[in-house]
Amino acid sequence: MSTISGRRKEATAVVKLTKGTGIVTINKKSIDEYFGRDVAKMIVRQPLVLTKNDGSFDVNAKVQGGGSFGQAGAIRLAISKALLEENPELRSDLKKAGYLTRDSRVKERKKVGLKKARKSPQFSKR
Repeated sequence: MSTISGRRKEATAVVKLTKGTGIVTINKKSIDEYFGRDVAKMIVRQPLVLTKNDGSFDVNAKVQGGGSFGQAGAIRLAISKALLEENPELRSDLKKAGYLTRDSRVKERKKVGLKKARKSPQFSKR
């Protein structure tokens, strides 16, 4: 099985999908050890649960950059692409759920004269 990559915000994930029992390993740690929040664990498992493959594939992911939810989104995209490569018939289900679309939203850059991307300095009349 080849390695598939996925990206979200500043995070990049490389996933290898192998036939197995459903063990998810991220950066050589179990998913429970790597992600503290249950929502992030749920995001990672979504494509497997949707396609009813949560007990038939082992996931080995290497991820770097970004925060925990960006990393979870990157892993989800990579798993979805890997499942598609394994079985092309899953495309309609994954596409309908939006798991094959790279979420291109990134942090907006800070502008000159402003405090953040859009927040202006406090106005003083006098």
